[in-house]
Amino acid sequence: MRQKEPTIIDPGPAGGPPSDAIVLFNGKNLDAFRGEKSPEPRWKLERDVMETTPFGGIFSKQEFGDCQVHVEWTSPTTVKGDGQGRGNSGVYLMGRYEIQVLDSYNNKTYFNGQAGALYGFNAPLVNACRKPGEWQSYDIIFHVPKLLPDGKVQPGSITVLHNGVLIQDHIPVTGEPTTSAPLKGLAPKGPLYLQDHGNPVRFRNVWVRQL
Repeated sequence: MRQKEPTIIDPGPAGGPPSDAIVLFNGKNLDAFRGEKSPEPRWKLERDVMETTPFGGIFSKQEFGDCQVHVEWTSPTTVKGDGQGRGNSGVYLMGRYEIQVLDSYNNKTYFNGQAGALYGFNAPLVNACRKPGEWQSYDIIFHVPKLLPDGKVQPGSITVLHNGVLIQDHIPVTGEPTTSAPLKGLAPKGPLYLQDHGNPVRFRNVWVRQL
């Protein structure tokens, strides 16, 4: 069988971004995003990181289908609250399918709502959370669910590594959005959405590779 010669790319530094990535946030500005409740994102930007505010989440201006996503995040160093009230945010593929962001270090909550869960659908294989205030990473491989000519849905899939540890292993994505998803319905592409859930959560080094 004939195969195409693999394209040569520069993998970049540890954590990326590789040379073929679309960098959404490198600490300089929020130009790649729009606000959920306003045309411009109203998150804090300081010391090369962005932080959630009560003005809503942010959407990437560019939309993606099948993709690889890298996001780094940290919950507050000073612990306040418990359960879902502790460092709560989310990374939504296509604005529809949430990988939960939560301080799950010595913090009990329902299994399919802890850090790394496909929220409401599938708990992570293990809890790989670092201590509050320490930087954490998600590496996500996402394939879009598709509507077939006969009206049936061909499921997509999602695979997640949390701090380099496999926590979601090719989990089916049926097209049903997760709870609180800002967008609904099947589509070939959609924006990356980072959620504000009332807790101060910081993000850095956000990039996407289209597959």
